[in-house]
Amino acid sequence: VKVLLQTENSLSSQSQSIKHTKPKQPVYRGAIHCLTHTIKKNGIMSLYKGLPAPLMGSMAENSVLFLCYAEIRRRLGEKPGEKDLTIFELACSGAVAGGIASFFLNPFEVIKVQMQVMNSSNAVRQYNGLIDCAKQTIQKEGIVNGLYRGQTSLLYREIPGNFCWYGVYESVCFSQIPEGGTKRDLGISTHLLGGASAGVAYWTAFYPADTVGSQIRANPLYANRGFFPVFFDIIRREGWKALYRGWGITALRAAPSHALIFAMYEKTMDVFRHFDPTVEDSIDKRSGSISHSS
Repeated sequence: VKVLLQTENSLSSQSQSIKHTKPKQPVYRGAIHCLTHTIKKNGIMSLYKGLPAPLMGSMAENSVLFLCYAEIRRRLGEKPGEKDLTIFELACSGAVAGGIASFFLNPFEVIKVQMQVMNSSNAVRQYNGLIDCAKQTIQKEGIVNGLYRGQTSLLYREIPGNFCWYGVYESVCFSQIPEGGTKRDLGISTHLLGGASAGVAYWTAFYPADTVGSQIRANPLYANRGFFPVFFDIIRREGWKALYRGWGITALRAAPSHALIFAMYEKTMDVFRHFDPTVEDSIDKRSGSISHSS
């Protein structure tokens, strides 16, 4: 739904030069209308088109993000139980890790968007599945221009997004740590609150970058244009509000999903500690590492 809302006007004018067209009347009146329209037109299973791509992308991103985040904290001098980093340092560590992880995530973002815009009647291509989508993209555009289309947009989303994501979660947890205690003393309600707040913060940090990225990946007329030309073109044609199309439903989805991610991560770590008290716990007293779902 988010991608369809973000790309509806650009896709509706892709047969012409975007530079000389005015946006048509929006196809969707809002997120709910987009949802019901898509189900009515293509069936409920169409809502799951492109699902394998973000799932695979999340696995790749999380693996790299965890590794980079831990290494950056170590290089900043963090020693669990001895020296803790400040909230700002943790947030900066997350921002750098997010920027690095974006290079592993972008190919999956391209495929996800291409698969999901097939729900639109204005879609340029039709694919038989994830592999076919990747194959056609590489054959017609190459790896760099195809699978890494919109990389700059993703960097602009991931760097401030992860800065806020880690910073907000750690701030919420730190504020609830009892005097003389550690993060292990916190209850699940704190992790749920911190995760929900972090999820909304991540998508609010620079949501327009995600909108621009979706436009670049979905519309061939934007394929060879840079971030700022597309950014300002969207503003010129549709106004500032167009950059935030789909933010509401995305933030609404992020709050519960990210809350559960953090809570489950913390509980999983508790189980590991129960069986092996010496297990490395990088979230001892004000530090933490858990990746977001994009």
